[in-house]
Amino acid sequence: MADDEQPVRKLQVANSRPEDSGRGLAHMPRTMMAALGVTQGDVIEIVGKRSTPATAVLPYAEDEGLEILRIDGLQRANAGVGSGDFVEVRAAQSKPATRVVFAPAAKNVRLQGQPGALKRSFADRPVCAGDTVAIVGQQRVTGADLPPNIAQMLNAPAYALQEIRMVVVSTVPKGIVHLDENTEVELRADYEEPKESRRADVTYDDIGGMAATIDQLREMVELPLRYPELFQRLGVDPPKGVLLHGPPGTGKTRLARAVANESDAAFFLINGPEIMGSAYGESEKRLRDVFEEASANAPSIVFIDEIDSIAPKRGQVSGEAEKRLVAQLLTIMDGLEARANVVIIAATNRPEAIDEALRRPGRFDREIVVGVPDERGRREILGIHTRGMPLAPNIDLDELARTTYGFVGADMAALTREAAIEAVRRIMPKLNLEDRSIPPEVLDTLSVTRDDFVEALKRVQPSAMREVMVQAPSVRWSDVGGLDDAQERLKEGVELPLKDPDAFRRLGIRPAKGFLLYGPPGTGKTLLAKAVARESQSNFIATKASDMLSKWYGESEQQIARLFARARQVAPCIIFIDELDSLVPARGGGMGEPQVTERVVNTILAEMDGLEELQSVVVIGATNRPNLIDPALLRPGRFDELIYVGVPDQAGRRRILGIQTQKMPLGADVDLDAVAARTDHYTGADLEDVVRRAGLIALRHSLTATNVTMADFDKALSDSRASVTPEMEEEYRAMSARLKQESMAIQPIGFVAPGMLKGRGPKGAD
Repeated sequence: MADDEQPVRKLQVANSRPEDSGRGLAHMPRTMMAALGVTQGDVIEIVGKRSTPATAVLPYAEDEGLEILRIDGLQRANAGVGSGDFVEVRAAQSKPATRVVFAPAAKNVRLQGQPGALKRSFADRPVCAGDTVAIVGQQRVTGADLPPNIAQMLNAPAYALQEIRMVVVSTVPKGIVHLDENTEVELRADYEEPKESRRADVTYDDIGGMAATIDQLREMVELPLRYPELFQRLGVDPPKGVLLHGPPGTGKTRLARAVANESDAAFFLINGPEIMGSAYGESEKRLRDVFEEASANAPSIVFIDEIDSIAPKRGQVSGEAEKRLVAQLLTIMDGLEARANVVIIAATNRPEAIDEALRRPGRFDREIVVGVPDERGRREILGIHTRGMPLAPNIDLDELARTTYGFVGADMAALTREAAIEAVRRIMPKLNLEDRSIPPEVLDTLSVTRDDFVEALKRVQPSAMREVMVQAPSVRWSDVGGLDDAQERLKEGVELPLKDPDAFRRLGIRPAKGFLLYGPPGTGKTLLAKAVARESQSNFIATKASDMLSKWYGESEQQIARLFARARQVAPCIIFIDELDSLVPARGGGMGEPQVTERVVNTILAEMDGLEELQSVVVIGATNRPNLIDPALLRPGRFDELIYVGVPDQAGRRRILGIQTQKMPLGADVDLDAVAARTDHYTGADLEDVVRRAGLIALRHSLTATNVTMADFDKALSDSRASVTPEMEEEYRAMSARLKQESMAIQPIGFVAPGMLKGRGPKGAD
């Protein structure tokens, strides 16, 4: 049957999974494959504004019965279509190519390499002149029931530690061809402008963890640019602008570029500081020039990066140039001259610094938060950044996604880059630096292992946490002994809600917001907080009163607000405040103007139980003087759980001694049970001191000592004492009972005497 007589069917285009990007696969319905007479692995032709070939494979499990064609962003660009468009699909024949010419697909890339590597990378894969194709590295194909020849093609080695995109400049013969062992391959070093195909430097396949954000942005940008007649028919003006805001590194700029490419619109970039000119009126003229050029090339997208630098609040800047620039931007966005088919996207990580006149409908019609990705989003981002990597079989990307909490897209890119550098460092001894080419047998052995990622994790921190990041806790529950009751309550209250929030939603209950650990000094309150942060796999922010309090008026409250704002950004997160009594003492103790600590208490009360919900953020406070803490903090909804961390019993002391002596060579006569029996009222810190003293005594006898004997422990016990007396323990128990009662009772406010709360008159009057 001739090509023009092939059966043709129409299908709606949808995005493929990120892990399939660059592989040239087209997931299509089984009924369509039967109608076209193709089987899995056969070549098909996709016809949109132009034609491009693909390899037909079965649909994803969730797509069974749906009439959609899932192709990646490169294929959509090659066909000149977007997600949601309809394309024609027909069976096709691929001819062996005698000659294929490749060139880089980006202007700032210069390629050097062996053409034979390209031949292996694209073996048996259908291509045609004008297509943009990608080397996607050596990847293990899992979860797909593919024919052996297709699986072998996708697992073919590609010599790159990143995804490299190239343009097929020409083929001999013309039409759809595939590379085989007889194909002559030429690799041109410099970029060549494609004649017909759309830009494909960034597509939706290159963005992970923000499916909902992409949907919102497509509604606001793609629809007005591609189908303006919809809004004309409805009799409404199309959206004019979108403001993207969120922490740095979450992908705001990349998202705007992907939308421009996918909507086939001209893209104009305005970097805030570049607009500013020295001459009077120069800044405004530059801004007008960009918008005039965008209108002349409509449909177009104008992207303003770091908009807070050119449109700050006019009431807070002193320079006239900045005020005039804001006024010019307002006029352009909402002036007398109507703009058709031009959409403005702006990005900032400081939305509160932007002039409020911009943040109204008609200018920026919608504000979209681009937040820190969750575990599923991190897994998608990892899949994108490791797309061009030769991964070792022992790498589990799901495990990496679980352990990289708080990481944004830029952090993930840095992590994969550091892991790749670790892999390169391993093969450095095999390289001859005088010879500029790398032997193929060395490249064949190059792979990125799990250990490379483990080493990379030591050097890459979440960027949103760098200001407040402490060393990640290494304490596990197995390192905590003698605190079973407190441990169980923290597991239920902190670990369970952060690891399985769906269970709480299912029962319609909210998790606890705060936990107060109180008890005698040295009982292990800080150790418990570290263990729960480590075991719940959460970000951990530790702070103390000296970090929060400042002599400048209002700065302490700002520090508290910044602390909670940062914790919300990197949730799930645990805020640990040590020695809480020094930060939030009871109010009403001072006379005259309110003290700094009173304003800090008010701020913490508002943050923990105010209008803005704490989602996946838990506050843990530790103190040995709970009676000094402001009573308003101790009610349910703030510190929901008051956990007494007391002195361990004998069984608990035995476990603590076992933990403390794990790395100590003990003599055969050492009886830890006897030591535990003799250390009544000893805290965990006291027991750690006993073990340390015993080791020092052994070294005092001989610097060559190989073990610690029972005699050393006896001498250590005689030199130490319990830091908690029976009287102190009894006082803490009484305090514990009193706290539970007071947290539910009405507390005196300010200078009002307690007796006046019973009636209108003085004490005793009813």
